[in-house]
Amino acid sequence: MTSLQDFSATSIDGRPVDLGDYLGQVVLVVNTASKCGFTPQYQGLQQLHDQYSARGFAVLGFPCDQFGHQEPGDDAEIAGFCERNFGVTFPLFSKIEVNGDGAHPLFAWLRKEKSGLLGGKIKWNFTKFLLGKDGQVIGRYSPTTKPEKIASDIEKALAA
Repeated sequence: MTSLQDFSATSIDGRPVDLGDYLGQVVLVVNTASKCGFTPQYQGLQQLHDQYSARGFAVLGFPCDQFGHQEPGDDAEIAGFCERNFGVTFPLFSKIEVNGDGAHPLFAWLRKEKSGLLGGKIKWNFTKFLLGKDGQVIGRYSPTTKPEKIASDIEKALAA
């Protein structure tokens, strides 16, 4: 059975990351953008990271420019923006695609595991996927779902 441990990604500073390193943790995977109406959710994502990381929780941010060209910068610009404006310390990854033939394999799998309103596609920036300690998808949340609304599901996953 496929799980988070079967994927790798490139960190925003260019290092390869084996996502299997997160096995045993509860993980929230989010496609992000710096010039989106939902960009202030970075603050809520950071708060979740601060609140739960010591208990085995991680937010993984994947910048994406597929929706309205709302992530035009390069990786260095994105990282600087997130740190400067929202104090982001959770892991960010190199800009990827989440839909179509060029979609990162992680997002192709996430979309298949939990479809949304548009079926297997990601609707917009800040779509969120919650994965349990076993690396399996527990839930999918729309871009309009504020990070704090996911806290109770995170608590349940951490207790499992």
